[in-house]
Amino acid sequence: MLEPADRVPAGDVVLCHGTPWSARVWAPVARALSREYRVFLWDMPGYGVSSKGPEVAVDLVTQGRRLAALLRHWAADGSLDRPLDRPLDRPLDRPHVVAHDIGGAAALGAHLLEGADVASLFLLDIVMLDPWGSPFFRLVAENEAVFAAVPGPLHGALVREYIAGAANHVLPDDVVGMLAEPWLDEVGQAAFYRQIARLSPEHTAPIVRRLGEVRCPVRVGWADADPWIPFEQAARLREALPGGPEVVAFPGLGHLVPLEDAAAVGRAVRTWLGEVDGGRA
Repeated sequence: MLEPADRVPAGDVVLCHGTPWSARVWAPVARALSREYRVFLWDMPGYGVSSKGPEVAVDLVTQGRRLAALLRHWAADGSLDRPLDRPLDRPLDRPHVVAHDIGGAAALGAHLLEGADVASLFLLDIVMLDPWGSPFFRLVAENEAVFAAVPGPLHGALVREYIAGAANHVLPDDVVGMLAEPWLDEVGQAAFYRQIARLSPEHTAPIVRRLGEVRCPVRVGWADADPWIPFEQAARLREALPGGPEVVAFPGLGHLVPLEDAAAVGRAVRTWLGEVDGGRA
Protein backbone atom coordinates (compact mmCIF):
# COMPACT_ATOMS: atom_id res chain seq x y z
CA MET A 1 0.00 0.00 0.00
CA LEU A 2 1.15 3.55 -0.77
CA GLU A 3 -0.39 6.73 0.64
CA PRO A 4 0.30 10.47 0.95
CA ALA A 5 2.81 11.32 3.65
CA ASP A 6 1.50 14.79 4.42
CA ARG A 7 -2.25 14.78 3.90
CA VAL A 8 -5.46 12.84 4.35
CA PRO A 9 -5.92 10.62 1.28
CA ALA A 10 -8.58 11.76 -1.18
CA GLY A 11 -9.82 8.17 -1.46
CA ASP A 12 -8.79 4.58 -2.06
CA VAL A 13 -7.52 3.14 -5.35
CA VAL A 14 -6.93 -0.55 -6.07
CA LEU A 15 -4.69 -1.39 -9.05
CA CYS A 16 -5.14 -4.72 -10.86
CA HIS A 17 -2.42 -6.08 -13.14
CA GLY A 18 -2.65 -8.42 -16.12
CA THR A 19 -0.67 -11.29 -17.60
CA PRO A 20 2.17 -12.14 -17.56
CA TRP A 21 2.92 -9.19 -15.31
CA SER A 22 2.65 -8.41 -11.61
CA ALA A 23 1.83 -5.35 -9.53
CA ARG A 24 5.23 -3.98 -10.60
CA VAL A 25 3.72 -3.00 -13.93
CA TRP A 26 1.79 -0.33 -12.01
CA ALA A 27 4.69 0.92 -9.86
CA PRO A 28 5.30 4.31 -11.58
CA VAL A 29 1.58 5.09 -11.81
CA ALA A 30 1.04 3.97 -8.20
CA ARG A 31 3.75 6.32 -6.94
CA ALA A 32 2.15 9.24 -8.77
CA LEU A 33 -1.36 8.45 -7.51
CA SER A 34 -0.12 8.04 -3.94
CA ARG A 35 0.50 11.77 -3.70
CA GLU A 36 -3.27 12.14 -3.31
CA TYR A 37 -4.77 8.66 -2.82
CA ARG A 38 -4.25 5.57 -0.73
CA VAL A 39 -3.13 3.04 -3.34
CA PHE A 40 -3.40 -0.73 -2.98
CA LEU A 41 -1.40 -3.14 -5.16
CA TRP A 42 -1.66 -6.92 -5.16
CA ASP A 43 -0.11 -9.77 -7.10
CA MET A 44 -2.78 -12.18 -8.25
CA PRO A 45 -2.00 -15.71 -7.03
CA GLY A 46 0.10 -17.33 -9.74
CA TYR A 47 1.91 -14.06 -10.57
CA GLY A 48 4.77 -11.95 -9.28
CA VAL A 49 5.79 -12.77 -5.72
CA SER A 50 2.58 -14.69 -5.00
CA SER A 51 2.60 -18.49 -4.88
CA LYS A 52 2.96 -20.05 -8.32
CA GLY A 53 2.70 -23.74 -7.49
CA PRO A 54 0.53 -26.19 -9.45
CA GLU A 55 -2.06 -26.19 -6.68
CA VAL A 56 -2.84 -22.48 -7.29
CA ALA A 57 -5.88 -21.94 -9.51
CA VAL A 58 -5.22 -19.18 -12.04
CA ASP A 59 -8.42 -19.12 -14.11
CA LEU A 60 -10.28 -15.82 -14.45
CA VAL A 61 -13.34 -16.96 -12.50
CA THR A 62 -11.17 -17.67 -9.48
CA GLN A 63 -9.23 -14.42 -9.81
CA GLY A 64 -12.48 -12.43 -9.81
CA ARG A 65 -13.64 -14.23 -6.67
CA ARG A 66 -10.30 -13.58 -5.01
CA LEU A 67 -10.46 -9.86 -5.75
CA ALA A 68 -14.00 -9.64 -4.34
CA ALA A 69 -12.87 -11.52 -1.21
CA LEU A 70 -9.81 -9.29 -0.85
CA LEU A 71 -11.92 -6.13 -1.09
CA ARG A 72 -14.32 -7.49 1.54
CA HIS A 73 -11.39 -8.42 3.78
CA TRP A 74 -9.80 -4.99 3.59
CA ALA A 75 -13.18 -3.31 4.14
CA ALA A 76 -14.13 -5.51 7.09
CA ASP A 77 -11.27 -4.97 9.52
CA GLY A 78 -8.57 -3.03 7.72
CA SER A 79 -5.95 -5.72 8.20
CA LEU A 80 -3.35 -6.25 5.54
CA ASP A 81 -0.70 -8.93 5.27
CA ARG A 82 2.54 -7.21 4.36
CA PRO A 83 5.95 -6.61 5.94
CA LEU A 84 5.59 -5.74 9.67
CA ASP A 85 1.89 -6.72 9.43
CA ARG A 86 0.92 -3.12 10.14
CA PRO A 87 -2.87 -2.69 10.11
CA LEU A 88 -4.46 -0.02 8.00
CA ASP A 89 -5.37 3.23 9.74
CA ARG A 90 -8.89 2.78 8.40
CA PRO A 91 -10.69 0.08 6.40
CA LEU A 92 -10.97 0.19 2.64
CA ASP A 93 -13.89 2.43 1.65
CA ARG A 94 -15.58 1.80 -1.73
CA PRO A 95 -12.37 1.97 -3.73
CA HIS A 96 -11.82 3.14 -7.25
CA VAL A 97 -10.47 0.22 -9.27
CA VAL A 98 -7.98 0.68 -12.11
CA ALA A 99 -7.43 -2.50 -14.11
CA HIS A 100 -5.26 -3.59 -17.02
CA ASP A 101 -5.43 -6.67 -19.28
CA ILE A 102 -6.90 -9.70 -17.42
CA GLY A 103 -7.05 -7.48 -14.35
CA GLY A 104 -10.06 -5.96 -16.10
CA ALA A 105 -11.73 -9.37 -16.28
CA ALA A 106 -11.00 -9.91 -12.58
CA ALA A 107 -12.35 -6.47 -11.66
CA LEU A 108 -15.53 -6.79 -13.73
CA GLY A 109 -16.03 -10.35 -12.53
CA ALA A 110 -15.70 -9.24 -8.91
CA HIS A 111 -18.19 -6.42 -9.51
CA LEU A 112 -20.78 -8.14 -11.70
CA LEU A 113 -20.59 -11.77 -10.59
CA GLU A 114 -19.45 -11.47 -6.97
CA GLY A 115 -21.24 -8.28 -5.91
CA ALA A 116 -18.18 -6.15 -5.13
CA ASP A 117 -19.19 -2.53 -4.65
CA VAL A 118 -16.70 -0.03 -6.09
CA ALA A 119 -16.69 3.72 -6.58
CA SER A 120 -15.54 3.61 -10.20
CA LEU A 121 -13.72 1.55 -12.80
CA PHE A 122 -10.93 2.68 -15.13
CA LEU A 123 -10.46 -0.13 -17.66
CA LEU A 124 -7.18 -0.05 -19.58
CA ASP A 125 -6.63 -2.33 -22.60
CA ILE A 126 -8.59 -5.07 -20.87
CA VAL A 127 -9.19 -8.70 -21.79
CA MET A 128 -12.94 -9.06 -22.19
CA LEU A 129 -14.46 -9.04 -25.68
CA ASP A 130 -13.94 -11.71 -28.33
CA PRO A 131 -11.62 -12.38 -29.92
CA TRP A 132 -8.91 -12.64 -27.31
CA GLY A 133 -6.24 -15.23 -26.83
CA SER A 134 -3.48 -15.23 -29.46
CA PRO A 135 -2.40 -18.22 -31.55
CA PHE A 136 0.43 -18.56 -29.03
CA PHE A 137 -2.16 -18.98 -26.25
CA ARG A 138 -3.85 -21.76 -28.17
CA LEU A 139 -0.53 -23.43 -28.95
CA VAL A 140 0.44 -23.40 -25.26
CA ALA A 141 -2.97 -24.72 -24.19
CA GLU A 142 -2.53 -27.68 -26.53
CA ASN A 143 1.12 -28.33 -25.59
CA GLU A 144 1.58 -27.06 -22.04
CA ALA A 145 3.82 -29.94 -20.92
CA VAL A 146 6.08 -29.52 -23.95
CA PHE A 147 6.63 -25.81 -23.30
CA ALA A 148 7.19 -26.41 -19.58
CA ALA A 149 10.04 -28.81 -20.50
CA VAL A 150 11.86 -26.42 -22.86
CA PRO A 151 15.48 -25.80 -21.75
CA GLY A 152 15.76 -22.81 -19.41
CA PRO A 153 17.78 -20.48 -21.68
CA LEU A 154 15.39 -21.03 -24.58
CA HIS A 155 12.40 -20.46 -22.29
CA GLY A 156 13.98 -17.25 -21.01
CA ALA A 157 14.48 -15.94 -24.53
CA LEU A 158 10.87 -16.78 -25.41
CA VAL A 159 9.49 -15.01 -22.33
CA ARG A 160 11.55 -11.89 -22.95
CA GLU A 161 10.52 -11.76 -26.61
CA TYR A 162 6.88 -12.28 -25.67
CA ILE A 163 6.97 -9.43 -23.14
CA ALA A 164 8.92 -7.08 -25.41
CA GLY A 165 6.46 -7.70 -28.23
CA ALA A 166 3.56 -6.53 -26.07
CA ALA A 167 5.13 -3.07 -26.03
CA ASN A 168 6.17 -3.13 -29.69
CA HIS A 169 9.79 -3.58 -28.53
CA VAL A 170 10.11 -0.08 -27.07
CA LEU A 171 10.82 -0.99 -23.43
CA PRO A 172 14.41 -0.89 -22.12
CA ASP A 173 16.04 -4.29 -21.63
CA ASP A 174 16.13 -3.87 -17.85
CA VAL A 175 12.36 -3.32 -17.71
CA VAL A 176 11.74 -6.38 -19.88
CA GLY A 177 14.07 -8.33 -17.60
CA MET A 178 12.21 -7.13 -14.50
CA LEU A 179 8.90 -8.34 -15.92
CA ALA A 180 10.38 -11.65 -17.06
CA GLU A 181 12.25 -12.44 -13.83
CA PRO A 182 9.41 -14.17 -11.88
CA TRP A 183 9.01 -16.71 -14.69
CA LEU A 184 12.63 -17.78 -15.18
CA ASP A 185 13.26 -20.34 -12.45
CA GLU A 186 11.92 -23.89 -12.56
CA VAL A 187 8.70 -23.07 -10.69
CA GLY A 188 8.19 -19.89 -12.69
CA GLN A 189 8.66 -21.63 -16.04
CA ALA A 190 5.94 -24.18 -15.31
CA ALA A 191 3.70 -21.42 -13.91
CA PHE A 192 4.16 -19.24 -16.99
CA TYR A 193 2.70 -21.83 -19.34
CA ARG A 194 0.13 -23.01 -16.80
CA GLN A 195 -1.45 -19.57 -16.45
CA ILE A 196 -1.64 -19.14 -20.22
CA ALA A 197 -3.26 -22.54 -20.63
CA ARG A 198 -5.88 -21.77 -17.97
CA LEU A 199 -7.04 -18.48 -19.49
CA SER A 200 -10.18 -18.96 -21.55
CA PRO A 201 -12.80 -16.76 -23.26
CA GLU A 202 -15.36 -19.12 -21.74
CA HIS A 203 -14.68 -17.39 -18.43
CA THR A 204 -15.26 -13.88 -19.73
CA ALA A 205 -18.45 -14.74 -21.64
CA PRO A 206 -20.72 -14.56 -18.53
CA ILE A 207 -19.23 -11.15 -17.69
CA VAL A 208 -19.75 -9.87 -21.24
CA ARG A 209 -23.43 -10.80 -21.03
CA ARG A 210 -23.78 -8.58 -17.95
CA LEU A 211 -21.70 -5.56 -18.95
CA GLY A 212 -24.88 -3.48 -19.16
CA GLU A 213 -25.37 -4.06 -15.42
CA VAL A 214 -22.25 -2.21 -14.26
CA ARG A 215 -23.30 -0.12 -11.25
CA CYS A 216 -20.58 2.54 -11.12
CA PRO A 217 -19.02 5.21 -13.34
CA VAL A 218 -16.59 3.82 -15.92
CA ARG A 219 -13.87 5.20 -18.14
CA VAL A 220 -12.12 3.17 -20.83
CA GLY A 221 -8.48 3.74 -21.78
CA TRP A 222 -6.76 2.10 -24.74
CA ALA A 223 -3.44 2.30 -26.55
CA ASP A 224 -4.10 2.74 -30.25
CA ALA A 225 -1.05 0.65 -31.25
CA ASP A 226 -1.80 -2.27 -28.93
CA PRO A 227 -0.53 -5.39 -30.77
CA TRP A 228 -2.39 -7.80 -28.49
CA ILE A 229 -5.90 -6.33 -28.17
CA PRO A 230 -6.98 -4.13 -31.09
CA PHE A 231 -7.98 -0.53 -30.44
CA GLU A 232 -11.37 -1.17 -32.05
CA GLN A 233 -12.33 -3.17 -28.96
CA ALA A 234 -12.42 0.05 -26.96
CA ALA A 235 -15.40 1.29 -29.00
CA ARG A 236 -17.14 -2.07 -28.69
CA LEU A 237 -16.61 -2.07 -24.95
CA ARG A 238 -17.96 1.47 -24.73
CA GLU A 239 -21.13 0.39 -26.52
CA ALA A 240 -21.63 -2.55 -24.15
CA LEU A 241 -21.30 -0.48 -20.96
CA PRO A 242 -24.06 1.71 -19.48
CA GLY A 243 -24.07 5.31 -20.61
CA GLY A 244 -21.45 4.94 -23.32
CA PRO A 245 -18.42 5.93 -21.21
CA GLU A 246 -15.66 8.09 -22.60
CA VAL A 247 -12.68 6.38 -24.25
CA VAL A 248 -9.23 7.87 -23.63
CA ALA A 249 -6.78 6.97 -26.39
CA PHE A 250 -3.04 6.68 -25.85
CA PRO A 251 -1.55 7.42 -29.30
CA GLY A 252 1.32 5.31 -30.56
CA LEU A 253 1.55 3.10 -27.46
CA GLY A 254 1.32 -0.66 -27.12
CA HIS A 255 -0.23 -3.07 -24.67
CA LEU A 256 2.15 -2.22 -21.81
CA VAL A 257 0.98 1.37 -21.74
CA PRO A 258 1.33 1.71 -17.91
CA LEU A 259 5.09 1.33 -18.36
CA GLU A 260 5.46 2.76 -21.86
CA ASP A 261 4.08 6.14 -20.73
CA ALA A 262 3.33 6.07 -17.01
CA ALA A 263 2.99 9.87 -16.93
CA ALA A 264 0.20 9.85 -19.53
CA VAL A 265 -1.63 7.01 -17.79
CA GLY A 266 -1.21 8.68 -14.41
CA ARG A 267 -2.64 11.95 -15.74
CA ALA A 268 -5.61 10.16 -17.31
CA VAL A 269 -6.38 8.25 -14.14
CA ARG A 270 -6.00 11.32 -11.89
CA THR A 271 -8.30 13.30 -14.20
CA TRP A 272 -10.86 10.51 -14.04
CA LEU A 273 -10.70 10.20 -10.26
CA GLY A 274 -11.10 13.97 -9.90
CA GLU A 275 -14.20 13.92 -12.09
CA VAL A 276 -15.74 11.00 -10.22
CA ASP A 277 -14.96 12.40 -6.77
CA GLY A 278 -16.29 15.78 -7.84
CA GLY A 279 -19.51 14.14 -8.97
CA ARG A 280 -19.84 12.27 -5.68
CA ALA A 281 -19.30 15.47 -3.73
